[in-house]
Amino acid sequence: MEGLLRAAGGPAGVGGVLEWLAARLDAQVAVVGGRGDGPVEVEEATAGFPSEARAGLQELAARVIGGRLASAATTTGGEGGAGSWWLRLERIGPRPPHRVLVVAAERVPDRAESTVASQVCGVLDLLFRARETDAVRQGYERKARQLRLALFQALMAGDPVLARRMSAGDPAGVLETERARVHLLRCAPGDRDRLAQTYQDPSGFHGRALMVRCPVYDEHLICLIPEDDPASEPLAAALRDLVGANRTYTLGISAVQPLAATAEAYEQARHALAVARTTPDRIAGYEGREPLARLLPPAPAGRWAAGLLRPLEAVPRLAVDITGLALGMPRAGVARFLSLSRTTVGAHVREVESALGMDLHTVRDRAALHLAVALAARRAEPPWASAPEPGAGPSDAPRLTDLLETDAARRWARTFWTPLAGAEHHRVRGTLRGWIDANADARRAAQELGLSRTTVTAHLRTAERLLHRDLSASGPGIHDLVHALRISVSSHEADSGHRAQ
Repeated sequence: MEGLLRAAGGPAGVGGVLEWLAARLDAQVAVVGGRGDGPVEVEEATAGFPSEARAGLQELAARVIGGRLASAATTTGGEGGAGSWWLRLERIGPRPPHRVLVVAAERVPDRAESTVASQVCGVLDLLFRARETDAVRQGYERKARQLRLALFQALMAGDPVLARRMSAGDPAGVLETERARVHLLRCAPGDRDRLAQTYQDPSGFHGRALMVRCPVYDEHLICLIPEDDPASEPLAAALRDLVGANRTYTLGISAVQPLAATAEAYEQARHALAVARTTPDRIAGYEGREPLARLLPPAPAGRWAAGLLRPLEAVPRLAVDITGLALGMPRAGVARFLSLSRTTVGAHVREVESALGMDLHTVRDRAALHLAVALAARRAEPPWASAPEPGAGPSDAPRLTDLLETDAARRWARTFWTPLAGAEHHRVRGTLRGWIDANADARRAAQELGLSRTTVTAHLRTAERLLHRDLSASGPGIHDLVHALRISVSSHEADSGHRAQ
């Protein structure tokens, strides 16, 4: 039986056992299955298993599958004639519906050979059980991943209460905390599941932390780790060790944020990850400043945002939400994130563009809308709901230009540009201006600036490192760059004519 055990333990599994038995008995072998009251199907078979045997065993095999017989034998094609086959059927497993081992031979096997076939049924039963156990395990892992992602999406929407309700009375440990950091690990796509399983506990979570395979970026593993939690410190340390041991890994870490501000923490981690690419240890924490939306004067900024967003009152909320996601990630990523087609995402974005009179393929319009949405998020009302101040009329509504000329905006811009203020960064600043003028198209910017595309890319990487911003064309940092460039030019420069202004 040593050969049988080697066959069972090899990579071929059931197929290897059938090949071994076929060689041992000088026969053809198959495993058939079904429900016992319907058609019998061949699940696996050796290459030479005869077609006439497949047709002739239906009724008898159904009786073995249903448990009415433990074994059976018959012939097909005329007993002893040319092309005839002797068929022996043995049930596999203790409970119906059984799988059935079928041996098709040109002669009647002896007792010893029949005993071998019976013994093989026990081995096949173990292999099928192992296969089913593996399928159950894979199904569990898939459901655990889906639940973790759903919880993270609820937190990204700023709704920890919904996340707790989704966990059905047994919330993940991270939902019991008040403040957390997002650790964003960039690694090989194939490593993400392995890493998540390495640190996963029997509950399907990661202690009090939450590890999520990013549905948008194939190389990102998102880790939401509670702050000031001794039980979570080993995981945070393990992520740093992984980066140290793998030269292709990088890690971006957000500032501490309330759980309801997970979206902000994630955005910070994306900025930090962009910086980490250029640091010696490939690890970076977020060092950004207060966002512009929090520094603008609340009343006029709120009126501007409400005026810009008011046409969305007539747009389906789904289109508004999808467009909000598309302001910070590629549209293809939004489609994967929401399990929609790219065509559907594009249709929703176009509906919002039409209502607002904007072109969201342009970085300046995207930046204006992103700022308006961020300002609206400071209030509990819908984005377009903003009660006018007493005595204020339509003509009193501020323009974006007015907001960007306030002292708060100018202080924010000076802080933004400080890391690039030196004369040695003059060319980098010029490249940033040209890149935005070229609508964040590096090739077009290189042509218009008279530089190589490699130089433009190098300048962008330098700016990311010094500004602590993710400046990918679909990243959140590009919006800050657009506003900082507008604030830095003369406040008397004419508006571009966009509705957002």
